[in-house]
Amino acid sequence: MVESTLPQVSPSSPSTSEKTLIVLEAALEHARFSEVVAATGLPKATVHRLISTLVERRFVTIDPDGNYLPGPSILALAGRALERIDISSIAQPFVDDLVDTIHCTVHMGAISGDSVIYILRKDSDKPYQMPSRVGLSVPLHTTGIGKAVLATYEDETVERMLKRAGMVRLTDATITSVEDFKRELEDVRRRGTARDRGENVPGIACIAAPVHDHTGVVRYGLSISTLSIEHSDEQVEAMAGDLLATAAAISKALGYRGPYPGPSSIPHSLLGATS
Repeated sequence: MVESTLPQVSPSSPSTSEKTLIVLEAALEHARFSEVVAATGLPKATVHRLISTLVERRFVTIDPDGNYLPGPSILALAGRALERIDISSIAQPFVDDLVDTIHCTVHMGAISGDSVIYILRKDSDKPYQMPSRVGLSVPLHTTGIGKAVLATYEDETVERMLKRAGMVRLTDATITSVEDFKRELEDVRRRGTARDRGENVPGIACIAAPVHDHTGVVRYGLSISTLSIEHSDEQVEAMAGDLLATAAAISKALGYRGPYPGPSSIPHSLLGATS
């Protein structure tokens, strides 16, 4: 049986435009006609008629094996929409809710080359502020966000990036060995979250989670930051649930439809001999 997240057609008859959108979404998620019919709940004749229209209008194409693929019209529309996306604006309400819940500073960062750039920061109601700012570039290996993203990469890619960027020591806690860092990433893959225990700034503890874009690639990370003297290691770990839920919500808002949260989103090949 085909499982689908698509809304099934309700008993009340939907309009033609609604049916067209339902079939279009199903055709973008399912490759075969029978799967589209099962996912939409519409009659075969209706699905066939609407699919034919979508193919004619180039919103859907059919490959030589009869599989449905996104057509040039939908790809052009998607490209124009993506050009207008402001990631920080999409994430802002989710970040605001997280800060209101955990009363700590929250950052969202984007990978840029061999660094993390903060694209969003929201402070809590605490009488102190973190030594960070939007636009600040920080090393991948010293931050929770960097670890959360790198944990989704193959070890060979991670090693190449670290050797190219160098593993500068920012604090006494900074990991400067490639092998030690790769072992750290194994732990991140098992837990689904990454930690920064004063490795970027002394006395600052962070927990971070990956954020997926619409293609499923992890290009962003979300982190909670606090003072080590205010929250114990166990208290920081206890924030993981709210963090993962928020990262999943942002990923969904960006168009991601894959598994989340936690290590289930990490490719099995990267989990090592942990099963």
